[in-house]
Amino acid sequence: MTEKWKLDEKTGRWAMLGGCILGGGGGGSEADGKRLLEKLEELPELYLTPLAELDPDSVVLSVSLVGAPAAKEQFISPEQMIRAVELFRQMDPELRLGGIITNENGWCATVNGWVQAAATGLPLLDASCNGRAHPTGVMGSMNLHRDASYVTIMTCAGGDPDRGRYVECAVRGSVSRAAPLIRAASVAAGGVVGVARNPVSAGYVAKNGAVGSISQAIELGRRYETGLLHSAEAAIRAAEEFLHGSVVCRGTVESLTLQTQHGFDVGRCVVDGMELTFWNEYITLTSPDGTRLATFPDLIMTIGAETGRPLTSAELREGTEVFVLRTGYRNLKLSPALFDREILLPVQTAVDREILQHLDFLPENAQENRGEKHPYRND
Repeated sequence: MTEKWKLDEKTGRWAMLGGCILGGGGGGSEADGKRLLEKLEELPELYLTPLAELDPDSVVLSVSLVGAPAAKEQFISPEQMIRAVELFRQMDPELRLGGIITNENGWCATVNGWVQAAATGLPLLDASCNGRAHPTGVMGSMNLHRDASYVTIMTCAGGDPDRGRYVECAVRGSVSRAAPLIRAASVAAGGVVGVARNPVSAGYVAKNGAVGSISQAIELGRRYETGLLHSAEAAIRAAEEFLHGSVVCRGTVESLTLQTQHGFDVGRCVVDGMELTFWNEYITLTSPDGTRLATFPDLIMTIGAETGRPLTSAELREGTEVFVLRTGYRNLKLSPALFDREILLPVQTAVDREILQHLDFLPENAQENRGEKHPYRND
């Protein structure tokens, strides 16, 4: 990061735009992101803080949204997202938090954490659990799932009170056991909850997170918006250049199937003969002759051809004309957790497409925890 961004409506707009592209089909809704930015205007000034400015032993809390983006009764408010952090603090009132990071990128995910940081006075850090969106909580655990001694707290809040859907809960346990319970809470809430979870040291985030991912989203959004002043094609060229990616095709969404199952959106669509599968995020991109062109954690994204507006998997409709953009995982800021083949197996099952045989990284790329001190223990 070459400058310290003030987090306001302008940088928020860039963050959402760039973040949605980096979301790869997931990462929350534009409406929820806009509500966060509106709430931010009521709160004290906030700046994006480089992770390196924190003492390595400072405690960092991650926040996220968990749920199915297309769920019809989903409801989340900025106050509920702040409430999740308040619940976390109640679960461990002696823990001194040093900063907040978001879980991933997306319309809402990139600006998630901004109101929580401004409301609590905590720094909002230029890092995230992953620099792209991903479907499961374990993928955003920064490799904590590989540390059997780590005990987490996860708290959540969400749901429309007027429909009797409001839910808040707190879970303590291993990452792999706690994450499904939060996912179940999102289903009970109508589709989505705001979450606070997984406290670790800043030094741990530096080695296991995606450092610089928020400023990357802001800069991508700034360039993309500049391109949009000219045309959708100019904006997409800016994204191609920034991400070292390419447009695979421009075509109409010929067919689309989407089901919401167990708190996820799962389905497939065909654009100009190209098959895209998704599990919240786009997972595979396959050409008409069966050649695999991209496989998660590669980034696949759809963009409206007429407007240049990025479209998540939940926003796709049959008959819409889109560009399909792709870039390889090496061009993204990713946590080592995404190179763990074991946690990629559920993705393969969910979309019913081969994943592992198309990956060009070896199991040893999934770095083991290096014995960094976890400031939060409840052994």
